[in-house]
Amino acid sequence: MLKYVATNQLDIAYVEQGDTAGWPVVLLHGFPYDIHAYDDVVPILVAGGARVIVPYLRGYGPTRFRSATTPRSGQQAALGADLLALLDAMQIEQAVLAGYDWGGRAACVVSALYPSRVRGLVSANGYNIQNIAKAMQPATAEAEHRLWYQYYFHGERGRAGLTQNRRDICRLLWSMWSPTWHFGDEIFEQSAIAFDNPDFVDVVIHSYRHRYGLAEGDPSFEGMERRLAEMPRITVPTVTLEGDADGVTPVRGAGAALELFTARHENRVLMGVGHNLPQEAPHEFAGAVLDVSRWADDAR
Repeated sequence: MLKYVATNQLDIAYVEQGDTAGWPVVLLHGFPYDIHAYDDVVPILVAGGARVIVPYLRGYGPTRFRSATTPRSGQQAALGADLLALLDAMQIEQAVLAGYDWGGRAACVVSALYPSRVRGLVSANGYNIQNIAKAMQPATAEAEHRLWYQYYFHGERGRAGLTQNRRDICRLLWSMWSPTWHFGDEIFEQSAIAFDNPDFVDVVIHSYRHRYGLAEGDPSFEGMERRLAEMPRITVPTVTLEGDADGVTPVRGAGAALELFTARHENRVLMGVGHNLPQEAPHEFAGAVLDVSRWADDAR
């Protein structure tokens, strides 16, 4: 059953399963996906005693901004602030955080800046906090061509394209990023409905412009962005995951700023898996969550 919780900026829609007295875990989806990425992860965690919370990010599904005047920001600090506000509103003192893409970024932000709220972290593609100060430094041609959609969104043609053709664009990205995952129309459409959110385009466009310094951030997150610019270390037990068939973020291993994880940490490469790790490899993703929860218990 869909539930809602009110924060300062959002009415966040989420699903919750498991014993309310269980250990909390928040599972966070990425772009362009939604909470269905975790459909096969949740039962495994519930069987392991977890209280599982899966929210729709800002700009997705039934999650809504509470005011028409709130900036439709997609910056990393906004995602982290939303997650922290969710924990506060639900009176969750500490949780395991797990996510990929945008969701992994939100989880990394809270883990880095508010470690007392985090029992453990699972982050796909390593350290997901953006180094915006260096965003305009070019990468190799091999890396750059994978980011075509980001550059497309920098211009108004890209905004118009995402507005008119959001399903076509998002389905293309699914296919390019997960070349070994043979999803069908039904699987795609159950997530694509979330892209009909009235703020989806604005949040997405802002996200891909702000990270390159091409758009101003929401002033309310300026302090958090300054702290993130320092590339803070993550001091909670962590498993990082990488898919060796990821079409947008190739396996980076030690090059993924893994030295910034200073507590117990493992980087795991999943063979034959693309970008959407929880939906493509639910048992491995759930296993990572269970492992960091156990590590947190062992460290007490």
